[in-house]
Amino acid sequence: MDLLISYGLGLFTAIILVFLFRLRYSGRTGQLLQRAPQERSTAISKAIEYRLSMGPCVAALGGGTGLSTLLRGLKSFTRNIVAVVTVTDEGGSSGKLREEWGVLPPGDVRNCIVALAENDNALKRLLDFRFDRGALAGHSLGNLMLLAISEQFGDFRLAVEEMNHLLAIRGRVLPVTTESVSIVAETRDGSRIRGELSVSEHGSQIHKIWLEPRDAKPLKEVLLSLDEADIIVLGPGSLFTSIIPNLLIRKVAERLRQSEAPKVYIANLMTQPQETQGFNILDHVRWISAAMGVSPDYVLVNEGVIPHLLEEKYRVEGAEPLYITEEEEWELEKMGCKILRGDFVRIMDGNVVRHNGQALSEILIRLCRELDE
Repeated sequence: MDLLISYGLGLFTAIILVFLFRLRYSGRTGQLLQRAPQERSTAISKAIEYRLSMGPCVAALGGGTGLSTLLRGLKSFTRNIVAVVTVTDEGGSSGKLREEWGVLPPGDVRNCIVALAENDNALKRLLDFRFDRGALAGHSLGNLMLLAISEQFGDFRLAVEEMNHLLAIRGRVLPVTTESVSIVAETRDGSRIRGELSVSEHGSQIHKIWLEPRDAKPLKEVLLSLDEADIIVLGPGSLFTSIIPNLLIRKVAERLRQSEAPKVYIANLMTQPQETQGFNILDHVRWISAAMGVSPDYVLVNEGVIPHLLEEKYRVEGAEPLYITEEEEWELEKMGCKILRGDFVRIMDGNVVRHNGQALSEILIRLCRELDE
């Protein structure tokens, strides 16, 4: 009973806080705040919205921090964005809610919704707030919000759509499926492993990978977004636990093969300890090509320098920088992949290496324009 009361209080708090946040930041409540000056400001806003509405249609597939990083950059160029998010997360708050409530893991979906919100910094602080005691310890406010709306509507897809509208995001976030799916893999010694955490720990030993149930169906809206896309982006993100799970849904892979839109894979900046330890960029592309049934048309690779001290720090943790070699480039060209280079490194808080979402977005939008000419 105490647990239910705690959850009830937490969910009630979540709803109230988001309502207050919306009240403060929504344009419809301008009367309660200082009125935006003048017609000039309104005209500029309308011009920006018009420019964004005319941007290319981008379908971005992935999960984790990589996808949300990309979305933060893309929203400056277009509002015609559909983020297709994997739903195999089983760690942290998402894992607990999945186990206790039977809801799809909300964490990656929440991160993408926040990334596409106009005031993403303020919203991130609010929705990323984590309770540190009681039955709600470890849960984020945003995850509880999605849980509450999902319980109200009885449908995770509708809950995500409601969050999209509630927060007036630039684009749309969709779970790839609303079925409860798990990653299953077979290692080279014939052992079978199950679940995102186990797969991540044994990624470099994986021989074969699939989803269960094998016949999981994607959302119709996901397939429609792939049909309408001017460009389809895979990654950046964890190979086996963020990117490939979306491609293992048969109808998604089938629709990707049928699409005439350019398919772009954004290579990671570094290998991931255990999951892709010892992999090079070519290894990543081969796995993605096998899962999708076709090679990506373009591969974005980083040629920016990672500071030596940071590189050493990551090397101690088991991660190595990923730079393409001439041999890899030749092999990728044989597979039909064109290489696009750039400095995509961003250092956060002085010690964390991340992709520069703005730099990635600029090259993707430029590619769209060049192909459209």
